[in-house]
Amino acid sequence: MLTAAVISSDKAGATALRTALQQTGLVYSVREWDVSADSHLHPGDVIPDAVLLDLPRNPEMYFVFAANLRQLRPTVHIIACSSATPEPALLMEAMRSGVQDFLSKPPVPEQLRDALLRMASEKSPDGGASNKAIVVGGSKGGVGTSTAAVNLGVQLTQITKTRVLLLDFARPLGHASLLLDLQPKFTLRDATENLERLDAHFLGGLVTRHPTGLDVLAGAAHPGEWQGFSVAALAGVMNVAQSCFDHLIIDVGVQDPSEWSPILLCARAILVVAEVSLLSLWTLERYVSAAESVESLGDRLHIVINRWRRNDESALRNVEQRLHRKVFARLPNDYREVSDAVTQGMPLTASSPLSATYRQLASDLIKESPKAASRRSPLGSMFAPTR
Repeated sequence: MLTAAVISSDKAGATALRTALQQTGLVYSVREWDVSADSHLHPGDVIPDAVLLDLPRNPEMYFVFAANLRQLRPTVHIIACSSATPEPALLMEAMRSGVQDFLSKPPVPEQLRDALLRMASEKSPDGGASNKAIVVGGSKGGVGTSTAAVNLGVQLTQITKTRVLLLDFARPLGHASLLLDLQPKFTLRDATENLERLDAHFLGGLVTRHPTGLDVLAGAAHPGEWQGFSVAALAGVMNVAQSCFDHLIIDVGVQDPSEWSPILLCARAILVVAEVSLLSLWTLERYVSAAESVESLGDRLHIVINRWRRNDESALRNVEQRLHRKVFARLPNDYREVSDAVTQGMPLTASSPLSATYRQLASDLIKESPKAASRRSPLGSMFAPTR
């Protein structure tokens, strides 16, 4: 999901910071720089998303380096790490150079993770993901999550007439290609195994185009492939995808919201698909509770009821009262239509009433504007409480 760099003149210190970054599960690439004049970056150089400064006793050169980074990429998130408690004068100098967070050294991975999550939630619009990605997950297996993701992607493609990519992150196997009768030459595995050189051109060669215009990056073809997939690697694929597609639909299957927060926090909407059954609604309540425990995640959550019938309304009113949130969409039950579509490996027909419901859902998501993240004072974040 994120790229990072460590600036240090001490090899052991650089290793400790690199390890802490990797332990957050939010970073897929870490570079190491020094602060010599020869190493200063110039316009056109690639600046990572986050930079950690390993401050020595005299940090003046580090602050000069930070100021240079800030000029080259105003959105870079700079975190200073110091073994001593910073004096007010040092904090002010750090803030003037563009430092946004101050952590003790060696950094606690949980504190570093919190700082990076704040960065993700406060990303400016040029970050892109918050305006493009719609995550589709299920309260439990078997509720029709992949069917919903596929048909939503098709409708979004047809409505917007733009490039829409469906990322099949469902575990243990991806079903999107099967539901669309595609025979992909490449899969998610090819993307994650080549993450260091993955760019828009490379990713474009891995996706498969459906006749409707929807692009699909096929999911895992064998359950064992998931041993090589990390959430950070998947977020890295998502990060590249957002740079070259207008909209992303991400089928995540059934996942733990806290574990998958690097992906979920970069989505502008999270659709949780459920059906009116005891197991599904019971799991839905616990999923929503888990999502609300992650900062700003609950605000993006939308409940979608699949296989809806009119006599389900009494149960849904109880759910809405307990969760203190409304059902965002109801997808009517049409077993024959869905079964025929799945059997034939095609999306729902345009004349289907259920297809019209998906079209309305896609339209509602397009019209829904992301909530602006509250901006924090740079100096205030330096005094974030430690654990």
